[in-house]
Amino acid sequence: MFLTCYEDTFNYGWHHVDLFVHDEYGREVNWVHWTVEADGPEAADVSVRREEPLLRRTTDWEPKTSAVGAPYWTAEAAWDADS
Repeated sequence: MFLTCYEDTFNYGWHHVDLFVHDEYGREVNWVHWTVEADGPEAADVSVRREEPLLRRTTDWEPKTSAVGAPYWTAEAAWDADS
């Protein structure tokens, strides 16, 4: 599973983080999203700790750019082994 956070390049006012879950074939099987206070990885990390305290980012945020030129970041994630 992985997290995605975004930059609100077009000023829609919707700052959010997505958590995507995939099956063993890489197909998306579920996702959830929640609002964050600001754009980018730092705000996403704060929100994940608050909204899903048992979810941990397991890789660094990787910067990417969408087809329309909007910056976003992805990172692998996992539930705590102790949960």
